[in-house]
Amino acid sequence: MLSMLMACSAISIDIMLPAFGRMRDDFGLAADSTQIGATVTAFFLGMAVAQLAYGPLADRFGRKPTLYVGLAIYVFGALAAAVAPTLGLVIASRFVWGIGAAGPRVVSVSVVRDLFEGERMARAMSFIMAVFIIVPVLAPSIGAAILEFGSWRALFVAVALFGVVLAAWTLRLPETLNPANRMEFRPTAIAQAMKRVVTNRVTIGYTLSMVFGFGAFISYLSTSELIISEIYDRRSLFPLIFGATAAVMGVAILSNAWLVGRFGVASLVRSGLVLFISLSIGLVVLGWFTDGVPPFPILVVALAVTLGAYAVLIPNLNTLAMQPMGALAGMAAAVIGTISITGGAVLGFLLDQTFNGTVLPLTIGFVVYGSIALALALWAERGTPERTEPHTA
Repeated sequence: MLSMLMACSAISIDIMLPAFGRMRDDFGLAADSTQIGATVTAFFLGMAVAQLAYGPLADRFGRKPTLYVGLAIYVFGALAAAVAPTLGLVIASRFVWGIGAAGPRVVSVSVVRDLFEGERMARAMSFIMAVFIIVPVLAPSIGAAILEFGSWRALFVAVALFGVVLAAWTLRLPETLNPANRMEFRPTAIAQAMKRVVTNRVTIGYTLSMVFGFGAFISYLSTSELIISEIYDRRSLFPLIFGATAAVMGVAILSNAWLVGRFGVASLVRSGLVLFISLSIGLVVLGWFTDGVPPFPILVVALAVTLGAYAVLIPNLNTLAMQPMGALAGMAAAVIGTISITGGAVLGFLLDQTFNGTVLPLTIGFVVYGSIALALALWAERGTPERTEPHTA
């Protein structure tokens, strides 16, 4: 259930990737236009800014009421995007849609932190994220199948129905907020809680590290369809290739549950970032000697392995950032999510704008963003235990 709540954002993005070509045609855009990518950026920005509202709500009124508010907005945004007559209104609707998706994300992370901490939380997050990653594996293929019988607008209606099903399913979800941790819903209390989150070196350091990793991944999401369809003219293979890459990421995340017990969370973050940077440098070298267009099979395999290294970072960075915040799980999940998604969306958008018909801008971006993420993680790791919050949930 928590995996599907986390998947609200993924399915909202991945199911529409095969429809980018049709959307460009419908709105009179050039075949290589990156304007459709704004629908991805707008969604992430909506999800990012709204989390700051859901966090205090979840810590004051409970996880479940907050969840249902988010799901209601989620369904409304999806239906609004389905009937929007212009690209501008589609983008605006996607922003609202993202506001709705923020609720399930904050609630799911909060529930995990309510129930687990430390390595147990990392293992739980690994299993949740491993199931969650099935969505990117299947969503493009599901989207392509729907496109065989309807327009790209039908995809948005399908996601709205997914939100309705989730609302019914989560009726059996228990309330996990400890009454002792219920926060007062006053501006000063909210501001103090937010300050405690952003001034904790461990939490903010790992959160900023997450920003740069997420920025690289968002750029991959936005440009992968262009790379496969326009550079290599393999449009029909896009759902299969995207799904296979996501499957590699899923296997990597699932293996993290075992690796955490053997090597520890912080050690895996360091090793994962070093591996991600090393593989990205290999992609840059490969692109340099092939004029930015490496042989297609080699590129696909290399990208899948590189993104697999990134995937291991997802549950571990979240765990390390949330670890000091047991008494402020909702607010911490909101602040961490807002900073990581907003920063990642902006960094991803900036990297998108460097697209020049080759894979070099993306791979160079991987190296730069990965290196900054590693530096931030090392800085966070030097945080003192005395600054962490006690786990009282």
